[in-house]
Amino acid sequence: MEQRKLRPWQAEDSTELYGIERWGNDYFGLSAEGNVTAKTLNTEVALLDIIKGMVDRDLQMPVLLRVENILDAQIMRLNEAFAAAIAQVSYTQRYRGVYPIKVNQQAQVVEEIAAFGERYGHGFEVGSKPEMIIALSALTQPGSLIICNGYKDEEFIDLGLQAIKLGFDCFFVIETPSELPMIIERSRAMDVRPNIGIRIKMVSQVSGHWNSTSGDRSIFGLTASQLVAVVDSLRQAQMLDCLKLMHCHLGSQIPSLSDIQAGVVEACRYYIDLVREGAALSHIDFGGGLAVDYTGAKSSDDQSRNYSLEDYCQTLVNTVKTTLDAEQIAHPIIVTESGRALVAYSSVLLFNVLDTTKFESTEQLPAEPLEHQLLTQLRSVVEGLNEQTAEQCYEDIHRYREQIRDGFNQGQIDLRCRAHAENIFLDTLHSIAALLDTMVEVPALMADLKLSLADIYYGNFSLFQSLPDIWAIDQLFPVMPIHRLAEEPTRQAVLADITCDCDGKIDQFIGLSKAAKTLPLHPLKASEEYYLGVFLVGAYQETLGDLHNLFGDTNVVSVRLNRDGSFDFVKEIHGDTIADVLSYVEYQPRQVELNYRNTAERAVREGRITAAERQQMIKAFKASMQGYTYYEREH
Repeated sequence: MEQRKLRPWQAEDSTELYGIERWGNDYFGLSAEGNVTAKTLNTEVALLDIIKGMVDRDLQMPVLLRVENILDAQIMRLNEAFAAAIAQVSYTQRYRGVYPIKVNQQAQVVEEIAAFGERYGHGFEVGSKPEMIIALSALTQPGSLIICNGYKDEEFIDLGLQAIKLGFDCFFVIETPSELPMIIERSRAMDVRPNIGIRIKMVSQVSGHWNSTSGDRSIFGLTASQLVAVVDSLRQAQMLDCLKLMHCHLGSQIPSLSDIQAGVVEACRYYIDLVREGAALSHIDFGGGLAVDYTGAKSSDDQSRNYSLEDYCQTLVNTVKTTLDAEQIAHPIIVTESGRALVAYSSVLLFNVLDTTKFESTEQLPAEPLEHQLLTQLRSVVEGLNEQTAEQCYEDIHRYREQIRDGFNQGQIDLRCRAHAENIFLDTLHSIAALLDTMVEVPALMADLKLSLADIYYGNFSLFQSLPDIWAIDQLFPVMPIHRLAEEPTRQAVLADITCDCDGKIDQFIGLSKAAKTLPLHPLKASEEYYLGVFLVGAYQETLGDLHNLFGDTNVVSVRLNRDGSFDFVKEIHGDTIADVLSYVEYQPRQVELNYRNTAERAVREGRITAAERQQMIKAFKASMQGYTYYEREH
């Protein structure tokens, strides 16, 4: 750090500050000019250049950017890492991945996974009838794998049986014993031998946010006694040969490799005994679990992971082989349902900053001979300020400020005096904050002082629509400026969205060693947009978003990077209009316009406006109904 102070700030300093090489998975970097780039195919493209293309196409901020090459690369990395692990230990079966559609059901995502994943036989996991319909329309090749989880009614089962007739490898995973009779009855009625899977209730408890999917209190899976009952029922129905898949969901976003290994060992014990019971098992499905290292810490913290993709694949393959070889059980096809790790990296939320609030004095006036005594006392505190007196000074300025506020409320102090006091108070707080870094121990009273002085940057986005996991489960996503990174960011800030909600803020950020309460940012420049990006948001955020304050879906752009450094806009979807979101909450846009028209006509009759003004108002109202729900810059 001392060495850096001898030279101007450079882009490499921003690389370290924001940790882009730690969490970017080689998909994002910084150019020497200080622009964030998307990287793939041995090329990189500045996100700022993509934004310029968006502006030319009248796609205003906020925009969800998808980079199709990154999605393709993740599919390739996952399948090839498993292939390498299988080859390394001479495992005798293959790997087959399925993408859980619930992680991101958007058509652009699902269709790209189906198209690129076809070369690897990558299929889909579905948990509802709508997702089943999506899978059947997206997959085109016979032998494509479909895993049916969730609770299944007759219609769901019929769709799966029809899929088998069409040549798909469709498996019904039994979640509860009550599903089996219906599967047997419908398969006989349609004269189709079903592919049946059975989900075991795992006892191994994993770490991470979503560890309730394992353990005795898991809501999914069959107990040991229920497994035996299902096997007996299938044997009695002469359908034990249909039991071909054993499913066990280890957990979601599992940060620790040792937890994964323990779960695989437990699952293999079930697999061995089910084979010995006569089940014709050929597939073992480990569900999800492959984590995304959101923080780049490479640790076992909830939002990180202490292993690589290669470690994960080798652990699954090696553990299955070792455990089953010891019992002379044939190797099964390994299936995983990696969704988060597949799609998270490919999407970036981009937005512009609209304004800032700074907690510093606006004007510092010199002392006046007849100023209020409390103002003089407040001003004098800073004169004795040093590391030893900092805590006492902190208490003193708060006491004097409260006395001044009380005097204002009682009419004894005027507004200008109070404003002057607030400026002195803020100046003194900044002087105290400047001492904190040199203090051996920061008093508990002042632990959050820097946070209280941080700027608020107002971003053109809705947290609840685009980043709901930040609000709901304190998820950390990488956030950083996407340009000006060859300049030193001199402001510390928290982010506020444009909803009317105090929870619409981001005040936890990825730091160098732990979560930080503020984000380093650059001062805004007049007449120049300042763009931020929130990265790794491809999993769940679009699906879970809500209509808080009726902010709808953002504009969406999909690009494909070319080897020559250029890029193509391959898909673009304009976000929800005001009319769209009103219809989502049961308003009829035509009726809304008619009501406004009638209100304007009444104003004409009452002489409030002219008929010509009425027409202008109606025209503007109709234009607003077709406008973007977010803040729009005037061109």
